[in-house]
Amino acid sequence: MSTAASARDSLAIPYRHVDTHFIDGGWVPSAGTQRIEVTDPATGRIWGSVPAGTSQDVDRAVGAAHAAFRGEPWRSYSPSDRAALLLRIAEEVEARATELSLTNTLENGSPISETGGAAANAAGIFRYFASLAPLLENEDLRPFPNGAGESLVRRDPVGVCALIAPWNFPINLMVIKLAPALLAGCTVVMKPASPTPLSFRIIMDAMAAAGVPAGVANLVTGPGRMGDELVRHRLVSKVAFTGSTPVGRKIASACGELLRPVTLELGGKSSALVLPDADLDVLSSRLIRSCMRNTGQTCYISTRILAPAQRYDDVVETVRATISAGVQGDPLDPGTVFGPSANKSQYETVLGYLQAGHAEGAQAVTGGRKAMMGGDLASGYFIEPTVFAGVTPDMRISREEIFGPVITVLKYQDEAEGIALANNTEFGLGGLVFSSDEQHAVQVADRIDSGSVGINFFASNHAAPFGGRNDSGLGAEYGPEGLSAYLSYKSIHRQVR
Repeated sequence: MSTAASARDSLAIPYRHVDTHFIDGGWVPSAGTQRIEVTDPATGRIWGSVPAGTSQDVDRAVGAAHAAFRGEPWRSYSPSDRAALLLRIAEEVEARATELSLTNTLENGSPISETGGAAANAAGIFRYFASLAPLLENEDLRPFPNGAGESLVRRDPVGVCALIAPWNFPINLMVIKLAPALLAGCTVVMKPASPTPLSFRIIMDAMAAAGVPAGVANLVTGPGRMGDELVRHRLVSKVAFTGSTPVGRKIASACGELLRPVTLELGGKSSALVLPDADLDVLSSRLIRSCMRNTGQTCYISTRILAPAQRYDDVVETVRATISAGVQGDPLDPGTVFGPSANKSQYETVLGYLQAGHAEGAQAVTGGRKAMMGGDLASGYFIEPTVFAGVTPDMRISREEIFGPVITVLKYQDEAEGIALANNTEFGLGGLVFSSDEQHAVQVADRIDSGSVGINFFASNHAAPFGGRNDSGLGAEYGPEGLSAYLSYKSIHRQVR
């Protein structure tokens, strides 16, 4: 057996092949017998499996959440009590950082340098939302404008929430829903993506150790149809989903029909607008994190580089040199920058985009093919990190979300055209402006129609709203705005005596 395979088999992780869901405070056997296999995308080997849940499993989980929402002890928890619980969860998550990172990497091929920070980031999210407890506890008294009375504004938990997360960041894209839901006083049923069903079990263990009451947080695994059952369940009061725009449209349609509040964080096709005065060394130093994070499998990254005509060749060379210098290899190696595509389906999708780029006349200045790896990695889903130059706005690789290690570089003549190109998309999730003049860069960022724009770098801020415009979604996560999505407001009016 080769080194890569034996190293994986000997990893100290708690879950590989399991038969249970987490319902009503404990691990319980699935009602069904069908299975979902878990594949290591770096080797193509099956290494785990989970039950494919049934309607009975969904109904049991939602029923447990509904009972917990209406009963004790959860209803007796004050916002400060719930905040203290979030702080305990954060500590328990951090204590499981290594097993969480390893499991995440085996599930979706994210480099260990990326997943190594998952526990700390998740803990930070729990701690941030714990800090918002005073928003729920401070009295909100609002006088009538005409002086005839006053209103007490109450913030009540909305109820049972269905939380559905994708496979690219299976921990934190669930936690950004879970933490505010719990602080608000909601109960939840969570469904991870089919390719990444095991890592979040470790979060469930952390929550149990922290003392989360039975039924407050439930986890079921299964195919996409289970997500639809969750969304439409009669006892669910709120839905939060991160994933593709086509699936998001279906969920939005169902929630509209049901008059059910929904938060959707969907796809993106963001641009990094390089202004003529940009420092290309800064561009190079921020490029991978901001434009090809997680092997290009990040919703907000700016995979379109918009370069001024007078510096186009220099920008192309900077991007080419930076991307080609990134190490591609075993995601368990701390030195790896680019891992595999997360699953076979996505691998084939990205290969299709490479073929389209070549066919439409774009020039691959680095990459452009599937990667030829050795040993056990030869059967993995690796694609060469690719930079396409000579790209025009009408090309598929310029318009559509690829979700793989592919960057396109487009040319613009003046600033107005550059901004128009940045806005020439159906999406509106992220974006970047590179410039040596920060004040001017902010003015340009104000003209970009997107939920978030970075100046010379991009990062999520737990305290600031993150959400998409247009086809990139509805609502916002993070910040007080993310908490409000799990609240229902009541005004109690009374006369002033």
